[in-house]
Amino acid sequence: MNWTNSLPLAVLMTSFLAAMIIFMLPESRHRLRSSINIAAACLKLVLIILLLQVVLRQNYPEVSLEVLPGLSLILRADALAMLFAGLSSVLWLFTTLYAIGYLENSPNRSRFFGYFSLCVASTMGISLAGNLFTFLIFYELLTLSTYPLVVHRGTEASLRAGRTYLIYTLGGGVVLLAGVVALYALGGDIPFGNTEQTAALVGTWPGWMALIFALLIAGLGVKAAIFPFHGWLPTAMVAPAPVSALLHAVAVVKAGAFGIVRVVYDIYGIELAWQQGLLWPLTLIASFTILYGSWRALQQVDIKKRLAFSTVSQVSYIILGISLFGPLGTIGGLVHLLHQGLMKVTLFFCAGNYAETLGIHKIHELDGVGKRMPLTSAAFTLGALGMIGLPPVAGFISKWYLGTGALEAGMDWVILVLIGSSLLNAAYFLPVLQRIWFNPQQGDWPDEMITRWRDTTPLLLIPALVTATLSLLAGLFASSVLSPLSWAELITLREYLP
Repeated sequence: MNWTNSLPLAVLMTSFLAAMIIFMLPESRHRLRSSINIAAACLKLVLIILLLQVVLRQNYPEVSLEVLPGLSLILRADALAMLFAGLSSVLWLFTTLYAIGYLENSPNRSRFFGYFSLCVASTMGISLAGNLFTFLIFYELLTLSTYPLVVHRGTEASLRAGRTYLIYTLGGGVVLLAGVVALYALGGDIPFGNTEQTAALVGTWPGWMALIFALLIAGLGVKAAIFPFHGWLPTAMVAPAPVSALLHAVAVVKAGAFGIVRVVYDIYGIELAWQQGLLWPLTLIASFTILYGSWRALQQVDIKKRLAFSTVSQVSYIILGISLFGPLGTIGGLVHLLHQGLMKVTLFFCAGNYAETLGIHKIHELDGVGKRMPLTSAAFTLGALGMIGLPPVAGFISKWYLGTGALEAGMDWVILVLIGSSLLNAAYFLPVLQRIWFNPQQGDWPDEMITRWRDTTPLLLIPALVTATLSLLAGLFASSVLSPLSWAELITLREYLP
């Protein structure tokens, strides 16, 4: 086996091995556990960079293991896989640092970081899956590895949220399984990218293939928080802030959105899906979810729940982009997968900083916090302005391409959806920023933590500042060859090549 072909497996195993070691560590080995976490995250990032260089040369390393006759477990690194794997590896490093600082004096850290590493392994498996069978295995493993993180605190509220999370995600997994089994029964094991095989099946079984498409999208739509399958996401906000960041920016909702991208582009093919009329219902559902999530966010008084409903809206921008028939819409959807991750992880880091440092959980408690925590508040401001879509933050780039993609596809009405959503984004973020920067402090903070630092502890502050800066740089240098936009354009160019 060529050494480059083993890279996908190496990326996966770094997290699995780290998880096994961490589970066996005594609770008292804090420094060793933290060192293993950081080392694994750094090693994974190095391996991803090596894989990126290989994929840029249009070489696609692959590892395959036949499980049953005609059914294989396939790990394959292509351009689309590296989009999600690259995002996850970068954000995981900063989320790891943040989690170490956030859980500094908490119990059960070996359990938390063990499942934390399993979660990243599952995400990498989803990223590098070469067929639906492999995707399904890691998709369900992601559900099982994130459940202990959601219920980590062991309170009645967290256990209730965990039950809701399992009901939704396992239910979605059953629907996805039905779609995968039905597709296998008709056409066997279809590797990602083999759209000719699917086209032949559509010619023979058009009705069944339309039903299978609906099953696959519905099953994936649960984790992607598409209406009406979004109910688990706001409920899960009782989890610690690093877990919220995982759910919203790094792993779970992105796994659902990424799976929908795979189904549309690498199972059915964008042209076939358009010709069969499979995309316009997806456009309608995504558009409604965008407006619905923004409207519900406006009604929330809890910071994390407002951010949760914002995620419901923002993730559907990705789905909207890929459902628009044309390269510009595809670019907008794919680049927003990266941009939303950077901006939303920043917002959840900042929300966690406010909660841990000052005991702030409600929006009305933010009055005057900009003077007490100026750096955290500056990071939050960048994330919020990016979500609204104001230049030069990365969110503007996403919305620009989505808008031009809608015009390219002849769907002018989508512009109204984007404008309406941006106005709602402004309506639920700008009053928060006003409270942070311009309202005077109202009494003492709910539960202030005394620190040696002006803002908060370094391990909580630095990740938020770095991801906020990356959100700004992704917008300022969007034309750079190293930008998320350039990688989205590369994927789209290869997708739309004749």
